[in-house]
Amino acid sequence: MTASSKLNPKQAPRLPFDRSLVFACLLLLLISIVLISSASVQEAYTATGDQYFYLKRQVAFCVVGVGWGLIMTTIPSATWFNLAWYLLAFVGVLLILVLIVGREINDAKRWLDLGPVNLQPAEFLKLFWILFFSRYTCRQIEKVRYQIKGFVIPMIMLVVVSSLLLAQPDFGSLVVVASITMAILFVGGAGIFKYIFSALMLAMAGGILILIQPYRLLRVLSFLDPWQDRFGSGYQLTNSLMAFGQGGLTGAGLGNSMHKLGYLPEAHTDFVMAIMGEEFGFIGVTCVILLEFFIVAKAVLISLRILRQRSQYQGYLAFGIGVMFCLQTVINIGAASGALPTKGLTLPFISYGGSSLVVCMWAFAILIRIDYEWRCQKLGNLKYS
Repeated sequence: MTASSKLNPKQAPRLPFDRSLVFACLLLLLISIVLISSASVQEAYTATGDQYFYLKRQVAFCVVGVGWGLIMTTIPSATWFNLAWYLLAFVGVLLILVLIVGREINDAKRWLDLGPVNLQPAEFLKLFWILFFSRYTCRQIEKVRYQIKGFVIPMIMLVVVSSLLLAQPDFGSLVVVASITMAILFVGGAGIFKYIFSALMLAMAGGILILIQPYRLLRVLSFLDPWQDRFGSGYQLTNSLMAFGQGGLTGAGLGNSMHKLGYLPEAHTDFVMAIMGEEFGFIGVTCVILLEFFIVAKAVLISLRILRQRSQYQGYLAFGIGVMFCLQTVINIGAASGALPTKGLTLPFISYGGSSLVVCMWAFAILIRIDYEWRCQKLGNLKYS
């Protein structure tokens, strides 16, 4: 699969990229810096003696992420088609390596210690899986639609990947990867009966995994009634709910959160939206949700425009990226607000973390590139093949 990237400057579109998408992303990054500057103060001071420790790192992550994203926008999307297998194999090695020499935090081995930073392979797996599985669906579209073999092979690969994630354990990333697989198969036109059967099997497997691990079952039970064990299994969720409640409509104001002062663990990562709700209220939370889902909606629209022409790799890729952003947003905010069981997934572009932010910017850059190529194709300047 190749795509020509040589364009005639005189024929280039007036809007070579979607400025509204870029604006939404940059605004989310700005919100992230402002929010981390407040949410991380107490935890940073307690852990390092420097109340701006996490803020400085988040600013550095944003700079690196934006720079990396700019580089990625120059790479034709067809390149990812050719590299998908290699990238998936590479992250597979990292997932095995993290089980051997990984850094353990909160009873989970998910990070590789690289000195000044921790690398989380599971974050890269989400994007690399999209790259690979979009390629698979594009190349095997007839088998996916009309043969059981086209459905069984990706399920077997999903089981292998799931085993590596469960060994860490990282149930949240597993849910995202499995959901991305089913979403791309659905948009690829897989038979409805095969799709329903596979979805039921995945749901049953997820239920079994919850039942056989006491801590997962405890999370589900505490999610249903967190106030029953307010100072135990429901501690995080009850404090998160109180933070949202104290924020009201307009919030207490930047820096005025009480729950960030040691009452809410992971206030700058998994539960950053609770601090957002306390300091900026319902209005602030709504703005973040709208910005996140604006990017998701744009990704889906770009995907549908491409797929209407014919089955194309870029269409599946854009759809997968949109699903990834959507799932992480729904799960993160759902967990923080008590709508879903608590799960350690970052909020795209907002939560503290280098691996997450770099992957989000990488995926966003690919989306921008796909949109750019589609615009050029409409003018006859660029053809997919």
